[in-house]
Order: sequence, then structure tokens, then C-alpha cells
Amino acid sequence: MLSFRELARRLVADGVVEKITHQRISQLAKADEGFPPVVQIGRSSAVDYRAARPYFAGRKSRQGQRTDLVGRAEGEQAPPS
Repeated sequence: MLSFRELARRLVADGVVEKITHQRISQLAKADEGFPPVVQIGRSSAVDYRAARPYFAGRKSRQGQRTDLVGRAEGEQAPPS
């Protein structure tokens, strides 16, 4: 079991991903239903590296993609902010 901080460090060290932060891992854990099971150890969240490595190795990075535009029909206006 690795904390999100240690998981981020190890994924980069093992060459699974080029770079990632523990904050991003936390976002993925909350938003992605396919994320490996998370266990609370004290105040830290942890995940089994044997389950996390294949998840990140098979995950397609969408870095910089405008997710606010995904699914919008061509010519449709953005909702007011």
C-alpha cells in the first residue's frame, strides 16, 4: 500500500508516467470509477501499487484538453459564467 504522494513518486521513478502529482491522483480517485480501491490509513489515502500501476499504464493522458467543450454541438454557445 502506498500513499498518494509515494504513489506519484514511484510511478514517475518506474517510468509509468512522465509526471504526476499526488493532487492529481486524488482527483482521479474521486472522479474515475475505474480507479483502484482506496484505503484510508489514518488521515492518508493509500492504494495497492499492484493495482495502480496497470491503471496508470493503460490510462490515456488528456493533459490540456478543454473538457468544458467536450460534447458541445458545433456552433453552440458556452453557458454564461
